[in-house]
Amino acid sequence: MSLADVTYLPETPAHDPEIESINEEAFGPGRFARAAYKIREGGPHERDLSFVAMNGGTVIASVRMTRVMAGSGKALLLGPLAVRPAFKNLGIGRKLVAMALGAAAKAGSACVILVGDEPYYGPLGFKRIPRGQITMPRPVDLDRLLTHEIEPGATARLTGMVHHADQVGVGEPA
Repeated sequence: MSLADVTYLPETPAHDPEIESINEEAFGPGRFARAAYKIREGGPHERDLSFVAMNGGTVIASVRMTRVMAGSGKALLLGPLAVRPAFKNLGIGRKLVAMALGAAAKAGSACVILVGDEPYYGPLGFKRIPRGQITMPRPVDLDRLLTHEIEPGATARLTGMVHHADQVGVGEPA
């Protein structure tokens, strides 16, 4: 397999079964207990900002973006990012992240956040969110909360609990 055989496309509903299979393979059943998964349960992801990598007509990797809010700040939550084991360490995941960040900037998003490893995401423009600035609906390692600012100062507006943007006002007094 050559990287020339890999094509990158916007995600469509037809990709959903293969994406679910990749995420199951990458993260196992424990993925349902993760904080980011809990947030994603609050509403749909943004298909127009989500991408797949294909090889021979098969999805081999994907990245999704979900609209979130915390305090007065709005962001996109990147993830899950998953690559089939046979295609890891070839730059496919990094290319998908770069595509998602470019689409986020084009769409006017202020910043992108994620729960991930700084050594991997740092070279892609992510840095740590100050400890305690935001919280997640389930426990996370606060050193793994990262941000990629598109609009300077956007991360500072993210404060408190992160939730799906569709959940704003849900369950709150009128």
